Amino acid sequence: MTEEIFDVVDQEDRVLFQSPRSVVHTNHWLHRAVHIFVFNSKGELLIHRRSATKDEAPLKCTSSASGHLSAGEDYATAAVRELEEELGLRAEVEFLGIFPAKGVETAFEHSGLYRSVTDETPTFDPGEILSGEFRPMSEIAEMIERDPDDFTHCFRSLFRWYSERFAC
Repeated sequence: MTEEIFDVVDQEDRVLFQSPRSVVHTNHWLHRAVHIFVFNSKGELLIHRRSATKDEAPLKCTSSASGHLSAGEDYATAAVRELEEELGLRAEVEFLGIFPAKGVETAFEHSGLYRSVTDETPTFDPGEILSGEFRPMSEIAEMIERDPDDFTHCFRSLFRWYSERFAC
């Protein structure tokens, strides 16, 4: 399998050049990612624990689905693709915003955040996801407060932003 190629971007999210994933990560170059928060009709958010084989943040809890944009790909296309690849779900996604890269806190990624609501049962990609479950937002907030290091940096930032704007 060939290595993924990413767009390397500047602080304003403008494409500078393309480079292989390993080179981008090794050099901590800014690049792009998406996160999708999947809710069920009860308002519970799906979170998952990353597989042990992930090269970054293995076994940490994170967004329902997330992933890098391929070179030339836009955020919306990547969100739909990641939702299907990681969770086996085809659902509408709603754009919420793009969050600028802030070094380690965001894994050097400009992150597009999307929301989806579905009661379909996800099918987890075992190469990406160890386990996952829907939980009330308040419970996730308590989990983060108890053990913030059990969650990815980026998820904590996106969850906080989302909670301040949308949570009841």
